[in-house]
Amino acid sequence: MELYLVGGAVRDMLVGRTPTELDFAFDGTVEDFLDAHPDARRVGKSVHVCLWRGRECMPLRGNSPVSDLMARDLTVNALALDSAGRLYAHPQAYHDLRRRILRPASPTSFASDPTRIFRLARFAAAWPDWSIDKNAFEQMRALSVADLAALPAERVGREIVKALGAPAPARFFRVLAQGQALRPWLAELDEASRIPAGPEQWHSNSVLGHSLRIMDMVAGDAVTAWMALCHDLGKIQTDPALLPHHYGHEKRGIALSAELARRLRLPDRFARAGALAAAEHMKGGMYSMLRPGTRRDLLWRVHASGLDQRFWRLVDADSGSPVSTVALAHLAVLLDLRLPEAWRNKGESSARKLRDMHCQALAKL
Repeated sequence: MELYLVGGAVRDMLVGRTPTELDFAFDGTVEDFLDAHPDARRVGKSVHVCLWRGRECMPLRGNSPVSDLMARDLTVNALALDSAGRLYAHPQAYHDLRRRILRPASPTSFASDPTRIFRLARFAAAWPDWSIDKNAFEQMRALSVADLAALPAERVGREIVKALGAPAPARFFRVLAQGQALRPWLAELDEASRIPAGPEQWHSNSVLGHSLRIMDMVAGDAVTAWMALCHDLGKIQTDPALLPHHYGHEKRGIALSAELARRLRLPDRFARAGALAAAEHMKGGMYSMLRPGTRRDLLWRVHASGLDQRFWRLVDADSGSPVSTVALAHLAVLLDLRLPEAWRNKGESSARKLRDMHCQALAKL
């Protein structure tokens, strides 16, 4: 029985990257594999996946390397390496690797597994200098909302989290928008693409366009990119009669960002970060104009969330000014203060006394 190294690991080896995930496939049936490897076992929800010595192994689709390659997601991932060092490749794999093109491996790649559109978008975010073949968008547009709605939320959410940490996270959402595939999982963003971000003297594009621009400005950290995506979500519920103004969008954005994180089954830290970004980004941008008490309470709420650096980085990008320099310096002053011994362990009285001390310290700065 032959065991093949397949997919992205082979691709990475060909382009000089160190593989991070090793996927294996074998010829024959799962029963054949288990008979040949008594220490292997079936795992996961799929009866076709076997775990052998820490490796996940699956049978080749069509029971041959050539058939398996044609059934994969993208041509650049349609690669296999056998134990003798023989390389099997999709007919267009080498061309697309050289030209840096993301192309579906077959005319039915996305129809056979619609999750692949999110993988395509994630690769686009990870490799911003790669182009996308027009057939990819044609296949994306051919999928119905029902096709996408049937996907497991966890699979969609995993791809989104990976994309958020990519060098160009906003490209993930731009690709989906171009392929008319934001609904149903990212329906809020589809709405945001049609709503002005604000008055022209401050904003020249849509709510989505503005949020994606901020995402790329804070690229490098998945949670911060998510905060950028969520910070203006409340604007999609603005009364059309008030446009282009968005009074009160901060409060509306809290529930919207929480619902989006819930729908995608994202980790709790993303839900908390999105809600904080929505609720507090406006106050953060006006930090220099706030009264000492309001400054203190904002600093303390952000600090309690454990998101100091991420939140103030978002505020810098959104406001276009280095607010974080002052805010974080002020926070450091507050964290150095200690309650006098006589005021400790008095519950709410201690909390009020500490707040008074904080406000007085900020007033002097």
